[in-house]
Amino acid sequence: MQFNSIWVGIQIKTKKDMKRQIKKWTYRLTATVLLLVGLLLIIILNPILTYANKTTHKNFTIYHNKPIDSLLFSSLESAAMLLTTSDFYNNNLKLDICLNDGSLYPSIIKAIQGQAFAWGFYNKVVIYGKINCKKNFVQLNGYHWNLIQLLAHEMIHCVQYDRLGLIKSNPIANIPNWKWEGYAEYISRQNTNQKSLISNIDHQNQTDINSWELTFEDNTITPRAYYNYWILTQYCLDIKKMSYQTLLTDSTSEQSYKEEMMNWYNTKKSKTNTLDLRSIGD
Repeated sequence: MQFNSIWVGIQIKTKKDMKRQIKKWTYRLTATVLLLVGLLLIIILNPILTYANKTTHKNFTIYHNKPIDSLLFSSLESAAMLLTTSDFYNNNLKLDICLNDGSLYPSIIKAIQGQAFAWGFYNKVVIYGKINCKKNFVQLNGYHWNLIQLLAHEMIHCVQYDRLGLIKSNPIANIPNWKWEGYAEYISRQNTNQKSLISNIDHQNQTDINSWELTFEDNTITPRAYYNYWILTQYCLDIKKMSYQTLLTDSTSEQSYKEEMMNWYNTKKSKTNTLDLRSIGD
């Protein structure tokens, strides 16, 4: 009987020791994770920790390892001019431009966000591809993206963060991609041959539906999904005359707007074709 009591006591003590050890290691693991997350956050918010140089130009701080092509400054200014057409534009917003020229910073962001031509978040624009300022494109995996429009696209994400705040921005707010990315495309795609929604839909209809990308006249591309987001946002803002803030709070589904847009498009095309036939008859 005494032996059983001793054995039970040992078991209780062992269980208590195990619980203490588990709790101890849990605390240590939690502290380690928090420390690593904290260090990562410090690096993300302070790119200079991973770059050799930084250059300030107007509202931009450019982080780089190699000498900067002076043409980049005019590209940034041109992109900034596109931002002025946004309802969310803030003239005082200062942006960090992080180049992919040997620093670990783009790789860190890529590991978190994934592969892309560039990423825009908070007040950071991170470029992954190879920049050609003279020919105005960023090259990645054999594809070209218009440099000025790419910069403007990512800057708009920073503008969204600036106006909406972290909690009401993606990914936390879970705003539909067609509204989040579509607006960035809408503001950045302002070449004269990109302003007509009918022409933009025509271009979409004339390309292979199975192709991943659509190509513009300057031989730069945008993913098909982004093109779809863009023209749908263009329909809501240009044709329906909605503000972007109204669009964000609107509960109409993406599919409903697609159907509405295509009905509008088909009606316009039908009227145009009728007028063309009449002019031929005359």
